[in-house]
Amino acid sequence: MKVFIDADACPVVNETVMLCREFEKECIIICDTSHRIEKDGAQTIVVEKGSDSADFKLVNMLGKGDLAVTQDYALAAMALSRGARIINQNGMEYTDKNIDSLLMSRFIAKKIRNSGGRLKGPSKRTKEQTESFVKKLREILEEQK
Repeated sequence: MKVFIDADACPVVNETVMLCREFEKECIIICDTSHRIEKDGAQTIVVEKGSDSADFKLVNMLGKGDLAVTQDYALAAMALSRGARIINQNGMEYTDKNIDSLLMSRFIAKKIRNSGGRLKGPSKRTKEQTESFVKKLREILEEQK
């Protein structure tokens, strides 16, 4: 199992790399030229800046049984089709059972914004969200021992 990080606005890069080192898993950070992130213990792949360029690179590198960390629903859907597991920065796992409703909520939110509506943005990140992520990632890595 390889662990891939969609580094665009990912608040848990450090925690992911740390756990990958602990479990001796290969960790790959995918980012574009505007979000370059380098961490000891992880390989960084930088792609040209462009709409979803990092996402497509990540999906094309994923193999069955790999794990991706992302908050992007579309990327999660593509990764699921490759047989990968996907979790977000709060520890929620994307599955075949929840991805359709998540994509639909994204579509509806976009329609609201495109028609001039406004939606409340995300609240400030909490320590509990990071703890939940670490717990879920540790659980997945334990399964792979």
